[in-house]
Amino acid sequence: MRPHFFLVAFTALAAACTPGKQSELHGYAEGEFVRVAAPFAGQLSLLAVQRGATVQAGGALFALEQENEKAARTEAQERLKSAAARLADLQKGKRPDEVAAADAQLAQAQAALHLSATQLKRDEKLLADNFISRDRLDQTRAARDRDQARVAELASQLRLTKQGARSDEVNAARAEMQAAQAAVAQAQWRLDQKSLKSPVSGLVYDTLYVTGEWVPAGAPVVSLLPPANIKLRFFLPEPLLAKFKIGQDIQVSCDACLRFNAKVSYVSTQAEYTPPVIYSNEARTKLVYLAEARLAPEDAVKLHPGQPVDIILP
Repeated sequence: MRPHFFLVAFTALAAACTPGKQSELHGYAEGEFVRVAAPFAGQLSLLAVQRGATVQAGGALFALEQENEKAARTEAQERLKSAAARLADLQKGKRPDEVAAADAQLAQAQAALHLSATQLKRDEKLLADNFISRDRLDQTRAARDRDQARVAELASQLRLTKQGARSDEVNAARAEMQAAQAAVAQAQWRLDQKSLKSPVSGLVYDTLYVTGEWVPAGAPVVSLLPPANIKLRFFLPEPLLAKFKIGQDIQVSCDACLRFNAKVSYVSTQAEYTPPVIYSNEARTKLVYLAEARLAPEDAVKLHPGQPVDIILP
């Protein structure tokens, strides 16, 4: 009787351990969150969204205190004005009164030259008639040459006065103005980084700070979940691996929802052990392959991260 009992028990155990034909796989929805953070630290002065709300791309999310950045932008703008004024001053040359003064000095020098040239002609005639000495003529000729040089000097100065600064000075001033423009752009960028807008449209999944708290640099303040970032994760037993290809359409169902379509987007090339936590009624110990599928946006909004789903086998 004892051998018969063990035979019956072994047969029942074998029948219980023999898996039936599986018609679906179990998985779950997972979200790829967009965590929005500011690159600079500051006190949270405005939180424009609430958890659970929907935000459009470009909508306001939050703002940090901006007093320091506004002051830096004002300083950069004033430096730009100063550099632009200096460049304009160098490009337009001297003021009209300065040009007129240089012109008057040239006129005086020309009059002196005319007088010394006339005196030279007179002295040359007097020397020919032996009324003056040669030393006197040499002095008159030297005075004429001096006045000629003075006229040439003042004429050059007048041209420089009308032309303005040298090209090297103008180029240096232009470079200084461009540097000031870059400083203004940098200051404006730093100010903009203290007031963040939504980069995508989607659900405000979570807010991580409240108004008045100090937010470290790079710390996310708002976590967004766009519909396109909801995906499905499930695990393929090795015998079913050949049935799933990237780009393949599959059907998915969940509790209290109709079936909808998804597209396989990833199949792992390496096997792993079944995770200890998986939405399945059975415990599996064999190797499986991770797979992922993407949903249409109108279907993705029906699921929540962590929600169990069933993948219908093709």
